[in-house]
Amino acid sequence: MKIVVLAGGISSERDVSLSTGGMIYQAFRKNGHQAVLLDVYLGYEGDPEGIFEKDADWAAQMGAVGEECPDLDAVKALRGGGRGFFGPHVLEICGQADCVFLALHGANGEDGRIQACFDLLGIPYTGADFTGSCLAMDKGITKDLFRAYGIPTPTGIRLKQGGCEKEYVPYPRIVKTSCGGSSIGVCIANDPSEYEAAKAEAFRYGREVIVEQYVKGREFSVGVMDGKALPVIEMAPKEGFYDYRNKYQAGTTVETCPAEIPEEKSLRMQEIAQEVFAILRLKSYARMDFIMSGDGEIYCLEANTLPGMTPTSLLPQEAAAVGMDFGQLCEEILRMAQG
Repeated sequence: MKIVVLAGGISSERDVSLSTGGMIYQAFRKNGHQAVLLDVYLGYEGDPEGIFEKDADWAAQMGAVGEECPDLDAVKALRGGGRGFFGPHVLEICGQADCVFLALHGANGEDGRIQACFDLLGIPYTGADFTGSCLAMDKGITKDLFRAYGIPTPTGIRLKQGGCEKEYVPYPRIVKTSCGGSSIGVCIANDPSEYEAAKAEAFRYGREVIVEQYVKGREFSVGVMDGKALPVIEMAPKEGFYDYRNKYQAGTTVETCPAEIPEEKSLRMQEIAQEVFAILRLKSYARMDFIMSGDGEIYCLEANTLPGMTPTSLLPQEAAAVGMDFGQLCEEILRMAQG
């Protein structure tokens, strides 16, 4: 098949996306597909005619995920400040493909905008459609739906920049941008002074933040494919919480799959993950994040509609636990997009 793996962009998760895209691209090339890896923002400056037949290693320039977020101003300068999200020839090349594998994370790529664009253009793509992507990307909407459908989630509020806090959230509090990912801009506040600093940091990434009670406990994730939950994986950072560094730097987090917890807890998390998949109108595949408190209470934190596929990512580890290697996982996601 002719496959475009679309990565990069100009969100704070750009580096993660490039790493994800490189892994997926290599898997498709190994499986015999005519695959092209494109940066959605920088695009392709050459002649797009016959691009799928070109003998090139499209992943050669894709680096590993750094410890800090990328400099997006520097990225934009590479394109000379051109208008619009799509780089040169991106839509033209995607239109020639049998399917576009979305390896994007964060704003524009994961929030439903690109999905809506591709729907209008008749371009097949992987993952959730624009409705599910939009609902899951906005953590404020996600939390509202969790509460409406009885999904256990930490107590919290949505707060707009300069807005009033109408409800009290007990300390310690966790503050995060409403439409972010990879734990970027996430801070734990133990007192009012730390809380003000945490809000200032979170508001750097958006006009609305989520403020919720911090639940200290063990962290887990559950992937869902075609509505069916995969085994539960536990993430145990060696230091601190499961933040940007601990997610993407090898050796900083111990990951165990299947998680070593009582069977009833594992089954309950899987059940909730499947419920969330349905509530948020998700399709194809997704991943739900959980925390379990010291007294065994389970809380669902959020949903991820385009989970990372980096060397340290969780979904590939969960798939491996049921006998599906990375290449097979990519093929299965591709199959669901074609169905």
